[in-house]
This record gives sequence, structure tokens and C-alpha cells, in this order.
Amino acid sequence: MKIIEERIAAQLPLWRERVNHLRGKSGDFKVCDVTVSQIYSGIRGVQIQVSDISYVDPKEGIRIRGFTIDELMQELPKARDTKNPMAGGLYFLLLTGDLPSQAEAMAVEEEWQHRCLIPTYVFNSIRRMPPDTHPMTLLSMGIMALQRESVFARKYAEGANKQDHWRFYLEDAMNLTAKLPGLAAFIYNLRYQDGIYIPPNPDLDWGANFGYMIDRLKDPDYYDLCRLFFFLHSDHEGANVSAHTSHLVSSALSDVYLSCSAGINGLAGPLHGLANQECLKWLLDIRDQFNGYPTQPQLEQYLRSLLANGEMIPGYGHAVLRITDPRFTAQLNFAHENIKDDPLIDLVEMVYNTLPPLLMEKGKVNNPWPNVDAINGALQYHYGVTQFDFYTVLFGISRILGITAHIVWARALLKPIERPKSLTTDMLEAMVTQNEKANGVN
Repeated sequence: MKIIEERIAAQLPLWRERVNHLRGKSGDFKVCDVTVSQIYSGIRGVQIQVSDISYVDPKEGIRIRGFTIDELMQELPKARDTKNPMAGGLYFLLLTGDLPSQAEAMAVEEEWQHRCLIPTYVFNSIRRMPPDTHPMTLLSMGIMALQRESVFARKYAEGANKQDHWRFYLEDAMNLTAKLPGLAAFIYNLRYQDGIYIPPNPDLDWGANFGYMIDRLKDPDYYDLCRLFFFLHSDHEGANVSAHTSHLVSSALSDVYLSCSAGINGLAGPLHGLANQECLKWLLDIRDQFNGYPTQPQLEQYLRSLLANGEMIPGYGHAVLRITDPRFTAQLNFAHENIKDDPLIDLVEMVYNTLPPLLMEKGKVNNPWPNVDAINGALQYHYGVTQFDFYTVLFGISRILGITAHIVWARALLKPIERPKSLTTDMLEAMVTQNEKANGVN
């Protein structure tokens, strides 16, 4: 897309100068020292990545290009008579760092409409899979099948200049993101709606079109929930499993499709992308325990018994945040405005009002507040998207917006192939022993 390409190109000289200055003048500056504990704990918290696209502030939540969720809810362009941002404006911001005008957001939406056609062979490859294949497997397969269309792969084979690689990554990113709602809707309809096919509506934006293509005509509010969901889940720093996996793979100059498929495979893991369905299962288990829904005193007693048994409560706590996740708050506000008399949503809010004080009573709890996953499954369930194993697909097509922005900028800044060093256990033990002797430890 020309306007985004030109905006990135205009910024690149300064960005490359900043990066080269840091590497040249301050290349030996130590950002942090890695401990043995961190090595054996998944390098959690170790600062290994630089990205200016998003950052999780412990006291304010995710900042996308410097803006908080609340700020973006106000500032990003919206479709007519809707309350939540269009993905087109969000993607413009992710890629350029600039808040888009209404016209610029619509230009991205229109560009996606021109690029949204999915080749028949992609659908056929998915249809051939056994009917019980997990939807995330189908999503990864669909993205991999689209790799045949990669502009970068073709241009690289033709000898494209390294300085221009990012331009072809951008083309691939625009092409892939344009197809995501249609690809996800096809998978949903194939698995759960007897394979019906509904083409995209040219009068609807990217996010709303997913709701349209899965035949949610009776629930127009669901279109706005889609906009909200895709906005809130679009990015979360550059070093989580899906984002870092995609960065790692693309650092080998694997194209956008190969890189995003790899990231989606990471997102499919139960420790990363399945949290939303685990939260919903937990809420429904409470319902089943009480043969209905508990009163507040009953819920408090139930939660106390879980905590006394050392059980974890899904959807509560966060590795970085020390506040209620603003993405949870945005979804709860949506529920207040659009959903009445849903006992499951009421239970979400009852847990929110009851559980944090109990967690604080226990002490040693860094963050007793809900994260984004504590409510999003319940919202999907309300609108009839009750198939738990599909929720991560929704997460995935949203997260690819952020992932592709990271990939494009990594190539624009000419980041090299990622190649950290590993140690043997013998080497690590020898290093520890040597350090103990040097410090007089017996």
C-alpha cells in the first residue's frame, strides 16, 4: 500500500541512523546480566528484543505506539455509527507510528477489500483434512498454503536489493492480513456450520466482515465486538511466544507467510493462546457446580476453598501488569452497554468484585487483577460462538496484525539473523564453580 510504504520509507533514514549509532557507539553496553535461574526459567523477563510498536507498562497496560488502550479507543477512526476502532486505522498506526485520519483508515480498509480474495486451492487443502482437525491447525495450514503467493519470495529469487526487502514484506503483510477474516470464517463455517460459504460484504470493514461471514446477521452488536476484540488482541510487545517466534523465523528471511504460520503454531500452545477458553471453561464449571449461578456469598466461599487448595484461578494475574488489564475493562464496558441479563457475564463481574481482595489476603500476589482473558470467552459465548477450540483462531488473526508490523520493521531496520549461544551443563557448572572460588565461597 503506497501511503504506508511512503510513510515508512520517510522514517527509515532516521531509524537506521539511531540503530547504527547504538550498535556502533554503545554496542558493549550491558543491558542486563542473565542468571542461571533465568536461563532455566525460559529467559523470563530478560530484555532480548527491541520493538517500538508496543510495550506493556506495568501501571498503564499495553501501549501501542506510545498510546494507551483508553487513548486509542478515543482517537482511532471508527466506522459510521459504531463505538470501536476499525482495524484499518489500527494497522496504519502499527506500521507507521502515526495516528491515521478517517481517510487513511478507510484507505487501508479499501486496500484490504481489493486483496481479500482467497485462492480456491487454499480452501481445497483445508477441506481435505479430517473433520476433527483442530481449527488452529487449519489456520496454520491456510497461511502456509498462501505462501505460494509471496511477493518477497519471488523478488528475493530475482535478486532484490537487501535495502528493499521490507517493501516486499509489506506487500505480503497487506495481502495476508486482508485474507484473515475470510480464512477464519471459512474454517468456522466448515467446522461448525455445515460448510456454508458467505462472501465478504464490501460495505463492511475488516473486523465486522468476520461477523458477517459467519452469519451473525441477527446480532449486529457482534460486529462491534469483533472490532473491539481484534483491536485489543492485536499486539503485546515483541518477545511473547508468537511474536518472538515469528521474528526469529523471519530473521532467516523466511517470508511473512512462513513466519506467521510459525507464530500461529506457538500461539496454539496451551501456555500461550488457550487462556481465553480455559477461563470460559472455569466459569462454566462454576455454573455446573451450583446447578446454576451462585450468590455472592456462595461464590466467595467457593473461591476461598479453591485458594486454600492451592488452585490457580484462570484469567487473574499477569507477568507484567500490576493493575486491572485495560483490555478487560474495555470489554466489561462493552458488556455494560450492549448485554443485559446474561448470568454468565454477571458471573464474570461478580468474580471481578470478589476474587482480588481474597488474593490480596493471601499476600505475595504481585497482581490480583483480571487480565484480558477473564472475559473475552464469555463475550463470544454470549453471541453464540460457543466452540471453545475456535477462540484461539480469533486471537490469531488479531495477533497477526501486530506480528506482521514487527516483521516489516525488523526487515526495514536490517536486523540480522537471530543466533543466540547455548551452553552445556558442564560448562555452566564450571562457570559457577569458578565464580564461587573467585569470591571465596566454599
